Amino acid sequence: MEQTGRLTPSRAVSVEEQLMIFLFVVGHGASNRDAQETWQRSGSTISKYFGIVLEAIFNMSGEYIRPPDMNNVHHTIRYNNRFFPYFQGCVGAIDGTHVSACVGCARADKFRGRKGDTTWNVLAACDFDLKFTYMLSGWEGSAHDARVLEHAISEPQNGFPFPPPGKYYLVDSGYANRGYFLAPYRGTNYHLRDRRRLGGDQKKEQFNYRHASLRNAIERTFGIWKRRFPILRSMHQFPLDKQAMIPVAYAVLHNFIRMDPASVAQDHVSGDEDDDDTSSEDDSVDVDPDGVDVGESSSHLNIPQDMDMGAFRDYVTNCIHEGSSG
Repeated sequence: MEQTGRLTPSRAVSVEEQLMIFLFVVGHGASNRDAQETWQRSGSTISKYFGIVLEAIFNMSGEYIRPPDMNNVHHTIRYNNRFFPYFQGCVGAIDGTHVSACVGCARADKFRGRKGDTTWNVLAACDFDLKFTYMLSGWEGSAHDARVLEHAISEPQNGFPFPPPGKYYLVDSGYANRGYFLAPYRGTNYHLRDRRRLGGDQKKEQFNYRHASLRNAIERTFGIWKRRFPILRSMHQFPLDKQAMIPVAYAVLHNFIRMDPASVAQDHVSGDEDDDDTSSEDDSVDVDPDGVDVGESSSHLNIPQDMDMGAFRDYVTNCIHEGSSG
């Protein structure tokens, strides 16, 4: 970061120490006072360099939070017969999650989320390597997930990574099934333990089960991210502009860490569910072990240009049912 000019040393504080102060707060959820005692620096110095490093890492988001590969089918789908060819047009999963906000009483109601705490509503997309591919932070906790997504896709400055024709993201039932977003059927609930006792409309339940298994990637990504950075669950008293930057900056660090295979293995061992899932339906399930390689398929289940998402979902549902019945 020093070589690229993102951080510069001062007479008293080297770039290495600036980074260590920041990482100490990030990794331990440490307070300013804790950092003062550890680094023997004044509170103003700790605050100053935390902010400088935070902004530098936030500005690296364009390098580390990148759109997924939208031209090739991810191996998680390609080599699993529960997902291929049915979801071969899927490029990732999208959801919102709540991150702790520290605000005064005058602003508390606007930031109060569903659980009563003051939060930021953060929208994110991820790929199936559990890396963030998009993040929008800055909405108050009272905002509905669908409203945040609508803002993300309607304002060009938000830089939303739209997929090409025939491709889409998976979303939960709190979002509309339209455009670039494939949602599960509403009102079709089940639990993993009930999978062998599906009742009602089994076609829709089969679709929802596989959809939720694949969409689970975003909940796993949120879970790893929040476990790694405790401050996301208990925000310190930073200015609001810095609080809004923190989720994105920590997503940069998350993606950087995920580049290390040893870290990926450790994340898998430690467990990685987000305990703040705000889905409207109970459609989250555990991910089964990978299926078998089904080889090249003559089925092409990308969205035809003349088919809306509702018709496409029904088409995929029928294909899954026929495949499981054959």
